Amino acid sequence: MIEEKIESDIIIAQKAKMKKIQDIAQSLGLGEEDFEPYGHYKAKINLDVLERLKDKKEGRLILVTAINPTPAGEGKSTVTVGLGQALNRLGHRAIIALREPSLGPTMGVKGGAAGGGYSQVVPMEDINLHFTGDLHAITTANNALAAMIDNHIHQGNTLQLDPRRIIWKRVLDLNDRALRRVTVGLGGPTNGMPREDSFDITVASEVMAILCLSKDITDLKNRLSRIVIGYTFSKEPVTVGDLGAQGAMTLLLKEAIKPNLVQTLENTPALIHGGPFANIAHGCNSVIATKMALKLADYTVTEAGFGADLGAEKFLNIKSRVAQLDPGAVVIVATIRALKMHGGVAKSALTEENITALSSGLANLEKHAETIQGFELPFVVAINRFHTDTNMEVQVIKDWCKKKGYPVALVDVWKQGGAGGEELVHELLPLIEQKEKQQRKLIHTYSLTSSIEEKLHAIATKVYGADGIELSSKAMKQVEEYTKRGWDQLPVCMAKTQYSLSDDPARLGKATHFKVTIREFKPSIGAGFLVALTGEIMTMPGLPKSPAALQMDVDGEGRALGLF
Repeated sequence: MIEEKIESDIIIAQKAKMKKIQDIAQSLGLGEEDFEPYGHYKAKINLDVLERLKDKKEGRLILVTAINPTPAGEGKSTVTVGLGQALNRLGHRAIIALREPSLGPTMGVKGGAAGGGYSQVVPMEDINLHFTGDLHAITTANNALAAMIDNHIHQGNTLQLDPRRIIWKRVLDLNDRALRRVTVGLGGPTNGMPREDSFDITVASEVMAILCLSKDITDLKNRLSRIVIGYTFSKEPVTVGDLGAQGAMTLLLKEAIKPNLVQTLENTPALIHGGPFANIAHGCNSVIATKMALKLADYTVTEAGFGADLGAEKFLNIKSRVAQLDPGAVVIVATIRALKMHGGVAKSALTEENITALSSGLANLEKHAETIQGFELPFVVAINRFHTDTNMEVQVIKDWCKKKGYPVALVDVWKQGGAGGEELVHELLPLIEQKEKQQRKLIHTYSLTSSIEEKLHAIATKVYGADGIELSSKAMKQVEEYTKRGWDQLPVCMAKTQYSLSDDPARLGKATHFKVTIREFKPSIGAGFLVALTGEIMTMPGLPKSPAALQMDVDGEGRALGLF
């Protein structure tokens, strides 16, 4: 058993010896005209870099995913950072491409998304809080549109927007359940038309999805113009383009569309850009940042949110289609703690050795491995070691993986940084080379020409292991409407609980004999997909009984306290 955790993530991060961001940029071959410093340790990279490097061959892409998360934690971001550091330690030019953390989970219960221990991106405090202001810009663009919609109705409503059929919501980058249902326009005629409204969290906004899937600023504007904001009294869709708001929204996002450059504790470059959740959005960092990383390095390590049933599925079926990406290999992160929880152990008993529960929980890992195999991608199971894991428990997973024919590596990047990820590198690289030699290509779960129901059925059965799908009466009417409008040719983005393979968060392990209920759809035509809301999933989370924010503070010198 390894040593107990001594220092918190923030203490480790605050002791880091960071290089000036100019030095990090220079290590990537970027000149002064290619980036704009945000202080000493952060920078925005200009989009001109992609045009300048358009003829350069792209490097290899590694996708990091995981089993279904539990409150015990999986450390997917930590493994992503550690793997990037390990590649550099072994002499490979590597970049990490991550999402930006949302203040919702940061101040709620999940924590940040900058890694942990000795595998973090820094400056950790900035990244987990306001960073370079991208999420605020997205919030402002989203809410500017909302204000223009209500103003249009107030000023005469020449577009004949039906106030009862406006589907555009306001957003806030915090968990606030009180805003799930609100009424706006109260107080008399000068305050607008009273109507029922609601808020989503910023990371669920279609503006966020559009920013992350846009190829350049022109594509951004065009996608924004296609956003459906509501319907007329005759039930015809009204878009941002009809309202004429796309120019102002693009103006508000002109800096946010530029990727952010930072570094890890070992000075490995990292691009952090965009932050859609994978349970209620597509869960991947921006296309621009990923494509830029592939041009600047030999290896790009990126992650997709939550388990392979959510983030990886959407990365491979949505983002990979948009950006023409084909990962060389996938890492499936698993922890002994989480596997025991999937095997029926309570969180309070996870520090005790339990081979029976661990063996039972391996069924969850097996389903995620089968999902990645369905995409025809090679993978390695990464056992992210915690200090409470016993040698016998580690050996159980290794023996099980060997029996299944799954490549496996023990990872200890929290404690050892890049050195703790070298075993994973040695397992990964031969698989990537073998895939290239065999010229194997990514296989999608469904064809874009399939019907909406066929796409949903394919994801539910092939990825979740469900028996099928059930559509509510509202969802069935929407399928009929969307098909008539030609929206059935778009991919689908499943909004589903992250905790279970099913749409019921209480069903841990490998759920069987279930159907996925689609209660309604949300058209994200600008982003280029249809959002299918399953089960009881919510797009505005609430705070827990004891939110992490209550432990946060700042000292007299302005240093953050209690931030993980």
